[in-house]
Amino acid sequence: MQTKGRDIWIIFPVFCGLLGYLFWEHREEAWTPMRVVGVCMIVFGFVLWTLARVQLGAAFSVRAKATVLVTHGLYSRIRNPIYVFGSIMIAGVCLFFLHPEYLLIFLALIPIQAIRARRESAVLEAAFDDEYREYRRRTWF
Repeated sequence: MQTKGRDIWIIFPVFCGLLGYLFWEHREEAWTPMRVVGVCMIVFGFVLWTLARVQLGAAFSVRAKATVLVTHGLYSRIRNPIYVFGSIMIAGVCLFFLHPEYLLIFLALIPIQAIRARRESAVLEAAFDDEYREYRRRTWF
């Protein structure tokens, strides 16, 4: 296992613990359809976010860098699956807490994610030229 990619093995159990705590703290509350959808979105988003993070491996960085072009797994269809599935998790949390109005705050995050994705795209295009342009052509977001 590469040293730089080990953070996911810390994040995963911490998130699972937080999710368990969240369920425990709200166990007495009614499981409305909105809450059930929220939980499904949280779990779905987290599982695929984790998979995307594992597939990214040592190529992950907080700031845009171009060390390797990851094009396998989820990255073969979606250029930014961490953003996509992280957003699904956040929306699920808004629904779980039965506050769909929080989705308005969530909507403010979407342009921020799009700007970050655009910056990453520029860095990758500068580093990988035609290979990245072809990859971008056949993938979504």
